[in-house]
Amino acid sequence: MTSRRSLGLVLGSGSSRGWAHIGVIEALEEAGITLDFIAGCSIGSYVGALHACGCLQKLKSFVLRMDGRKVFSYFDVVIPRAGLLDGSRKLRELFSMHTSVTRFAELDIPVAMVATDLESGDKVVLKSGDLLDALRATMSFPGLFAPARVKGRWLVDGGLVDPVPVGVARAAAADVVVAVDLNSTILPRRRKYSSELAEEEKNGWDAPAGGHRNEWLDKVAAYYESAEANVRKKVGEMLKADSSVPDLVETVMTSVGIMQERITRINLAVEPPDLLVQPRLGALKMMDFDQVEHSIEEGYLSMKEKIDDLRRLLDPGDA
Repeated sequence: MTSRRSLGLVLGSGSSRGWAHIGVIEALEEAGITLDFIAGCSIGSYVGALHACGCLQKLKSFVLRMDGRKVFSYFDVVIPRAGLLDGSRKLRELFSMHTSVTRFAELDIPVAMVATDLESGDKVVLKSGDLLDALRATMSFPGLFAPARVKGRWLVDGGLVDPVPVGVARAAAADVVVAVDLNSTILPRRRKYSSELAEEEKNGWDAPAGGHRNEWLDKVAAYYESAEANVRKKVGEMLKADSSVPDLVETVMTSVGIMQERITRINLAVEPPDLLVQPRLGALKMMDFDQVEHSIEEGYLSMKEKIDDLRRLLDPGDA
């Protein structure tokens, strides 16, 4: 019997929209479709890496309980020389809340991440060595996070050159490439999320092994509350901006988001995937971290409606 064709999943950048990737992967798992390779950029790399080490449900439960916005406040404010936030140590802590994996070689599914060389402007593909260094690089949003020093190069967010890195999955010899583009302007549908989410909210979620759910959650929540207050205070002191002027962080992220949307359209036209998934997130701003459930829902529904198309692509008889 001939085995199915190999599948590469490309998880694009998109800041707060990135939680849609959770829904996409859940739809694939529900359909019994497994992944052979993941290519990610920025938030797509983060979600992809946690899925590749079997911790996607931990991440989902966490971001739902934390209401999303606290995730951003987890990082340290620094004097704005290279970026407003320093993510090195805190990113490691945030990732380590869900898994003990620290290197690419430990992942259950091969993952590659895209970053940008700040000096040359070249695309850099990271797929071996320290996983946390790679995540720090691919998620270094310009102006917001300080650049990451990796293997002698200063690296920033890969979304500057390749927000949806289809070519990386092609290079990994994936027979079928499914790309998730979070930068489209498609508006959301009005539909309720799957019953599984409601049941999860009703029954709660599993605590880390050996701990008590409420005690652990309260501890983490308290840390986030403190970090958020610290961020708001320091940013307010540094900027002292007129409230009528657009927020600095929102301005930077929205501006880069506009650029990424244009780049994505060009790149996908030149190197299209076999199947393109575009969750209906056009109404979300790049900083809408409080829209976690909505983002997951749209990712799930957008992938689910294309499952039959994907099955046909994976069938060796249709190759």
